[in-house]
Amino acid sequence: MAVTSNTNSHAHGHNGHGNVGLFGLIVGAIGVVFGDIGTSPLYTIKEAFIPHYGLTPDHATVLGILSLIFWALMIVVTSKYVTIIMRADNEGEGGIMALMALAQRTLAKGSRSAYAVGILGIFGASLFFGDGVITPAITTLSAIEGLEVAAPQLHMWIVPMTLAVLVLLFCSQRFGTERVGKVFGPVMVVWFLSLAAIGIWNIGHNPEVFHALNPVWAMRFFMEHGWHGIFILGAVVLAVTGGEALYADMGHFGARPIRHAWYWFVLPALMLNYFGQGSLVLEDPAAARNPFYIAVPEWARFPMIALATAAAVIASQAVITGAYSVARQAMQLGYIPRMLIKHTSKETIGQIYVPGINWTLMIAVIALVLTFRTSTALASAYGVSVSGTMLIDTLLLALVARSTWPRARAWVLPMCLLFAIVEVAFLIANGSKFLDGAWFPVVLGLLVFTVLRTWRRGRELLHAEIRKEGIQIDTFLPGLMLAPPVRVPGTAVFMTAQTGVVPHALLHNLKHNKVLHERNVFLTVETLNVPYAPKEKRLKIDSIGGEDFYRVVIKFGFMETPDVPLALMRSCDLGGIHFDPMETTYFASRETVVASRHRGMPVWRDKLFAVMHRNAAPATGFFRIPGNRLVELGAQVEI
Repeated sequence: MAVTSNTNSHAHGHNGHGNVGLFGLIVGAIGVVFGDIGTSPLYTIKEAFIPHYGLTPDHATVLGILSLIFWALMIVVTSKYVTIIMRADNEGEGGIMALMALAQRTLAKGSRSAYAVGILGIFGASLFFGDGVITPAITTLSAIEGLEVAAPQLHMWIVPMTLAVLVLLFCSQRFGTERVGKVFGPVMVVWFLSLAAIGIWNIGHNPEVFHALNPVWAMRFFMEHGWHGIFILGAVVLAVTGGEALYADMGHFGARPIRHAWYWFVLPALMLNYFGQGSLVLEDPAAARNPFYIAVPEWARFPMIALATAAAVIASQAVITGAYSVARQAMQLGYIPRMLIKHTSKETIGQIYVPGINWTLMIAVIALVLTFRTSTALASAYGVSVSGTMLIDTLLLALVARSTWPRARAWVLPMCLLFAIVEVAFLIANGSKFLDGAWFPVVLGLLVFTVLRTWRRGRELLHAEIRKEGIQIDTFLPGLMLAPPVRVPGTAVFMTAQTGVVPHALLHNLKHNKVLHERNVFLTVETLNVPYAPKEKRLKIDSIGGEDFYRVVIKFGFMETPDVPLALMRSCDLGGIHFDPMETTYFASRETVVASRHRGMPVWRDKLFAVMHRNAAPATGFFRIPGNRLVELGAQVEI
């Protein structure tokens, strides 16, 4: 029953989001979606005035940087993500993997263009994982670094306190975010109100900072600093980190609540705070060392450190849960090995916990904090992954707009060109910091990309070998029934990735056990490039070789957690076979991959795939097949 209800509840959620009103969705979106971009004021202005850029906090420079930040937010976040790219939803879902699947639907299957789009999407997802490592580290460090202003004698405790907060955060993931998530919205509302209040308090000293709304100040900055002025964009990009999250979390709240929250609450609060910091720096240039905390009245600094740490934890939580969602999508689309997925909520299907991703992220984040030790050092590493992901989003958006938006493409495509120019500039600016730390997300992205591509290609080679050595069902069954083996009662379900080939598990069962069940089902599970499989496409049943043999194809969307037994139980409602759970036995083959030279991939990639395949969660567990109804039979395959 739940298999089809997931689809229905999803549709219902996007039409009206159940009984939750627009205001509740806006508050929820503020708590989950805007954590990353909402903590950017902790470090953006501070990073613009580090010695690396050699800028003097004079009148023209401060207004120029404020103008650059404002127009970066307007062009990249407001225009691109909030206004335009949210139109490119894949049946209500967003994010780079959903956008990639949407773009591939516009191209011929198996074409070079579809392959190139797949490569782009995978690389963007790889960079997203890099962002997932850096965001918790830099936001938590930046928040706790407020101690340097409030209590300089506690400087030595900043890194240990940061590590303690992060370890606690990752260790608490297994309990789920449902309970804690209810307080995320109110805490972030208080955070943004505090940002706005601090900004207004400081703007009073120099109201002229509002002149920075004029783009002339941004252009003047480049004219005064020449071509090397572009490098300041390496700090400006920190203000737009989290733009991808607005799109990725669209499926949870819908586009309308996110747009309302951004236009009327988050954007004004952020800009008031940035302008307040700029006003403070104009009044006291020495405040550029940490303008966020120096802008806070002395009596409020310790409460602000606590609030900022809470906001940093919420921002980190959003990135971590986003990594779980992207990982599940990548698993379903066949780009990473299957991993154990735990559901942490009985009510919300999207609340999941992936232990493998969680502990990998935790180790990487801790290593990052211990290596870089300050938010300034981490800021050098931050922008590359963000800029790269944004640029890939723009390229995929242009493809979708050209193919599927005939009316809007006349203005969307020129806007995509503008976005690409801005994001290439961001990429160049961050590339200049390669040796200072920008190498980290690049190396991490390439490692993740290699793993994803190796897994995808390895699966293709494995399936090709199985098909090559396989026997066609249409020729095998008539021969089998000429001299049938002993028949036993019950239903045998043989899982296979190739619909026309006899499953290895059946051949091994006949060879070793010399029996054939009363009913035999050849089951294939397919993943569609839409988030949720429509009810009418969920299940397909065909009778083959008489009444005793059936070919069944079950289809799931890439946002769903596949539950094969539940889907089979629904088949009787569709006029199909009746599956009694206690009379059904599942047979699966567990291939042992052997690396060999002169095949499809270099031998080191063959060996990497063999290791991943050996350690991947069994397909049977991924498809929720009960262990007491399962028989696994081994086979060795060379690739």
